[in-house]
Amino acid sequence: MKSVGPMVRQAALQALLCLAAVMLAPSLACADSILEPVGPVGRGDAIILLDAVVIMLAIVVPTIMVTLAFAWWFRASNTRAVYRPNFTYSGRIELIVWSIPTLTIFLLGGVIWIGSHRLDPFEPLPSTAKPLEIDAVTFDWKWLFIYPEQRIASVNRLVVPVGRPLHFRITSASVFNVFFVPSFGCMIYAMNGMVSQLNLQADKPGKYLGLSAHFSGDGFSDMRFDPIAVPAAQFADWAAGVKGAPLDRAAVGVLLKQSRAVAPYTYRGVDPALFDAIASQKLPPGEGPQSGRGAPGTQNAMSRGRAP
Repeated sequence: MKSVGPMVRQAALQALLCLAAVMLAPSLACADSILEPVGPVGRGDAIILLDAVVIMLAIVVPTIMVTLAFAWWFRASNTRAVYRPNFTYSGRIELIVWSIPTLTIFLLGGVIWIGSHRLDPFEPLPSTAKPLEIDAVTFDWKWLFIYPEQRIASVNRLVVPVGRPLHFRITSASVFNVFFVPSFGCMIYAMNGMVSQLNLQADKPGKYLGLSAHFSGDGFSDMRFDPIAVPAAQFADWAAGVKGAPLDRAAVGVLLKQSRAVAPYTYRGVDPALFDAIASQKLPPGEGPQSGRGAPGTQNAMSRGRAP
């Protein structure tokens, strides 16, 4: 019975930490956070996250309160508390203990299931505006964004118009990567030999954080890009003023070479069949991270998810 004191202090500390986390969460959100979305997909993701937290608090808060109540009631100075060391089973207690988590799991699963279907990355966003087509390709360790309608491309910089749906086709010229702009919404894999699709939208001008959310070797920490949302007129001016060398198969050969912390630059004149050639593996893949073990090419093949 004398050990109840430390239990009370531990439970009280846990309660204070949970309360502080809930109170500080809004203030910790920044411009590059899923809690500060700038588009419909990001808002949907944030709602799912907050709903999940609230639902899980239905277990966390009562558990903390009951822990404090039990510790207080069974304190050493309470002579009214009945201590029953041989107590083993109560059907009513078991019903409560298991029914609440079970109902919570069903509710949490339902919220996430419905939200996931509403935010299907392949599903076009409802809008009267025509989506802007963007092809995204990952290299070691940089991003290439192709605008097929404008016949331009940029490295490590994604410029998009505000308020217009964005339709991405995403693939990798090397190993697995993950396309992720926290403020825009969903993340999705970029895989060698496969094409993923993603529909996003930015409703607020600004410069945001874009990154790869999957470790891909030594240059992973530098594999970031700048998503910049601008008004439609400014985007049209930017697209019209883009300069640079043509993006053809020779240029892709240069991109395939490993490089880190590459400053953004652009291409003017894009081979319209280039993205499909990369996705269908008609062009050779990048080197990929080297493990220094095993036969040459073994690490590359395993990183791409297929047998060497």
